[in-house]
Amino acid sequence: IFKPQISQKSLFLKTLNPKYAEFLHCKSRKFTDFDEVRQEIEAETERLTGTNKGISPVPINLRVYSPHVLNLTLIDLPGITKVPVGDQPQDIEFQIREMILQFISRDSSLILAVTPANVDLANSDALKMAKEVDPQGRKGLIWGLGGDPRNKLLPLRRGGALSPKDIDGRKDIRAALAAERKFFLSHPAYRHMAERMGTPHLQRVLNQQLTNHIRESLPALRSKLQSQLLSLEKDVQEKTKALLQMVQQFGVDFEKRIEGSGDQVDTLELSGGARINRIFHERFPFELVKMEFDEKDLRREISYAIKNIHGVRTGLFTPDLAFEAIVKKQVVKLKEPCLKCVDLVIQELINTVRQCTSKVLVWTGLDWSDTNPWDGISGVWDQPRSLGWDPPQVIRRGWLTINNISIMKGGSKEYWFVLTAESLSWYKDEEPLLPPGHFWDLGSPCHPTPFSPRNVYKDLRQIELACDSQEDVDSWKASISSTGSCWSHTNPKPQISH
Repeated sequence: IFKPQISQKSLFLKTLNPKYAEFLHCKSRKFTDFDEVRQEIEAETERLTGTNKGISPVPINLRVYSPHVLNLTLIDLPGITKVPVGDQPQDIEFQIREMILQFISRDSSLILAVTPANVDLANSDALKMAKEVDPQGRKGLIWGLGGDPRNKLLPLRRGGALSPKDIDGRKDIRAALAAERKFFLSHPAYRHMAERMGTPHLQRVLNQQLTNHIRESLPALRSKLQSQLLSLEKDVQEKTKALLQMVQQFGVDFEKRIEGSGDQVDTLELSGGARINRIFHERFPFELVKMEFDEKDLRREISYAIKNIHGVRTGLFTPDLAFEAIVKKQVVKLKEPCLKCVDLVIQELINTVRQCTSKVLVWTGLDWSDTNPWDGISGVWDQPRSLGWDPPQVIRRGWLTINNISIMKGGSKEYWFVLTAESLSWYKDEEPLLPPGHFWDLGSPCHPTPFSPRNVYKDLRQIELACDSQEDVDSWKASISSTGSCWSHTNPKPQISH
């Protein structure tokens, strides 16, 4: 709908079948008094445009629930203003025209032109703009009083309806409808066509025209959607083939780098499988040699084990159980060198994946969006090495705010932080969702659990954190300092440097 300069911004009005109204900007409140609805529209308009006739393209969304209204969506647009008043800009006419054209130019819209009684339809700005976007009059309707009630001067295929203006008088709706009907029945110019005049007729026309318009628009919409679907399917098929080729090439490159059969041999340093081979045959034996064993203590343990197994008896041969007990105890000491070896191998595999992915990215011009491809590899491969052992001790946990706006979409936000001796992790989930004792099992693809906190951001050289109080800041600083991390004070808010 667009009409003379009463509206100062577009109003989305959704009518539904109890009796109350609801605004999008205060959705928790239900309005049951029409005067309160009017006051809220005026108040919201003033909040957005000021009190001196300003305009705004930001719409007010109002939803009306009533069994006496049709299921329609109406957009109340401002009328054309020729001369700026109050705080209105000099190009007010152009701005309002652009706002109106934005809505009435859509093929799916119906245009309801509201014309005042003292304006001839031939001079109506509303009908002029409607004719610009709808020369054939296929989607235009008029609503006003006076002018051309027979629809002869400006023919519109969808017709028109006439109604007196009672809004400013704040007349009750029922009283207004009764007065409206009395007016048409008593007026000599409209008496013979009273059944095609007024608000009830407008409701019927809008409902019928909306139904017809939807029926007419559906075939074209269906055809357009099918065309877009076929285009997308073709595009996806082409990209699927290219993606499969990239994945296959990635697998070939990775295998060549690990097996050492690549066509490009690095003569400057070890890489790929050669570095892993050196870890197994040089670094791992070195870590084993570094282990210290006290021969005197070992002999004493063996003696005690044999005697304890024999008990009151005197044995002739060394029992196997004594050997197994001693060996098991010594094998446990190999855990740390083995885990260190696993970490080194994982890092080399990650480096190899990075080299292969960089090659793919150069070929395709692609780039990683938020996460690194090797983060998932590290998380999955790290999991088996820790199964059966206690997780790292949690030093501190709690809510903190991340202030790195450049890396946190949407600005500062609170996350659940967990600090251990080895890492600082933060998750979106709340504390009650974290089952105690199983913190490091969460989110692993190998061991799914009903709780899955998501890691928000891992590959970060510096993070800026904020606490609720200075006491919390000092406490977190002490906890993080105990892990070997250092603090930077280049800005008022604490930073952690990895």
